[in-house]
Amino acid sequence: MKVLVIGAGVGGLALARGLVADGHRVRVFEKAPGLRSSGGALTLWSNGAGIVAELGGALEGAGAPIDVLAQYEAGGRPLLRMDMVPAVRRYGWQHVCVPRRRLVRLLADGLPEGSVSFGRECTGVVQDGDGVRVDFADGSGAAGDVLVGADGHHSVVRRALRGREACKPSGWATWQGMERVPLDLVAGREGRLIIGREGMCGLLPAGEGLLQWWFDRPWRPGEPPPESPLAELRRWFGHWKSPVPEVLASIGGEEIEVFPHCRHPVPRTWGEGRCTLVGDAAHTMPPAQAQGANQALEDAWALTLALRGASDVPAALRRYERRRAGHAAFASLAARTEYVNRYLPSLHRLVPDRLTGPAYTWWLRSVSGYLAALPR
Repeated sequence: MKVLVIGAGVGGLALARGLVADGHRVRVFEKAPGLRSSGGALTLWSNGAGIVAELGGALEGAGAPIDVLAQYEAGGRPLLRMDMVPAVRRYGWQHVCVPRRRLVRLLADGLPEGSVSFGRECTGVVQDGDGVRVDFADGSGAAGDVLVGADGHHSVVRRALRGREACKPSGWATWQGMERVPLDLVAGREGRLIIGREGMCGLLPAGEGLLQWWFDRPWRPGEPPPESPLAELRRWFGHWKSPVPEVLASIGGEEIEVFPHCRHPVPRTWGEGRCTLVGDAAHTMPPAQAQGANQALEDAWALTLALRGASDVPAALRRYERRRAGHAAFASLAARTEYVNRYLPSLHRLVPDRLTGPAYTWWLRSVSGYLAALPR
């Protein structure tokens, strides 16, 4: 069948790869002039890494493996050490922090030439019982058997299907980027989460000598971003213990991304007729659990399976949505609590390190249809 995908991000490109491998004709339309080449890194846990591998994406040499997440107070006192290796052993896929641009390029390179069209902004959707048509800002259009909105949390396709559903703010925002920082952490396999009264700092090696860094702060809805994000970060966090001052000293202000955290409700079905959604278009969630890209990959995997040999397309799309809704809703529920950002040192110290690995292994399976389908 002919499938139209709106959005050339992680979810849209992964879906296109899966569908092309199954023999479908796929066109991806992206409003930007090219693939995203800026931004920070993202973390693929066992579910995301396994799906990328199944799609034929070779992650070897891309990014950096993550075996441990260590949590500290802003004053330097250790709080918690989470062992990620048990999940790797159980599921067979290494956790990796990889620059977003590397993953997007890896997924796009596996598509037939001409599959992705840039500068095509979707403005409308019309469907009937036999097919669906999308209109673009340049006056052109395209018709197909299925339309998939992979166009982010401001999704035009979602709005066409469900009306205006504003993202609900969680009360936090992220400042993030990637830098070459002269720290041993960059060459290791350990990520750090540092928590204080001012907020949270996260540090992950991302390969290529790069460090993915982010700072989370409480955020009031409608609050404008600071005129000088770097100056504000140094004012808020500059007094924290090493390695935070060294990271702040290495940051170039022109590369800082600032975005408020928000979430969508995750209904049991999120499409209609021959149209459906994947990724943030379906279930935007705060980045607190680092599951956004992984859940988009879960969508791509599940939708590829749902359309494999499907004779009743609308029924197949609704089955896909119902099967994904539970796992996506659970991931969203965990993320929207912003638990990892909250300064609760006494509570964190109560958790024995030996329990963190088994607990995280269980949690990953609870948010992943892909891992749940693996043999025990």
